[in-house]
Amino acid sequence: MTFYTINYIQNNQNSDRTILYVLMLIAAGAMIIFTFLYLKDRFATRYRDLGIIALLFLLLFAGSQYEKYTQINSQKSQATQIIPFIKSVARDNNVAENDVLVNSTSLQNGMIVRIDSKNIDYQLNLNADNNTYTLNRAHVIDHKVDVRK
Repeated sequence: MTFYTINYIQNNQNSDRTILYVLMLIAAGAMIIFTFLYLKDRFATRYRDLGIIALLFLLLFAGSQYEKYTQINSQKSQATQIIPFIKSVARDNNVAENDVLVNSTSLQNGMIVRIDSKNIDYQLNLNADNNTYTLNRAHVIDHKVDVRK
């Protein structure tokens, strides 16, 4: 089972998009070059076809970039829900925020909350509007966990 600390949730919401940016620049550059070559010699239609292919690659990369953008926004909104929850659990149990571990990066009913300093596990029960919660003592079968800090 994997548990996450508040530092991991706050710091690891961004993904590396450098490769997609480089591919988009290459596709845009190829499209510009092939457009210039086609305009120079209009009878060489292969440049027009290669320019269209480069444009399609550019659109493909832009679409995947937009998909990652919406996914990152969703993750950030879920992180903004779970961070106050972790702080509340830490305050209610008089422990440091880094001692509260959760097994999900988004706030959801039924997730496991571990208070590391006390070595106690709880199962989260949320109300319908996610404003109040109850923690019930849980017993984990496999005590070997992976903590991501």
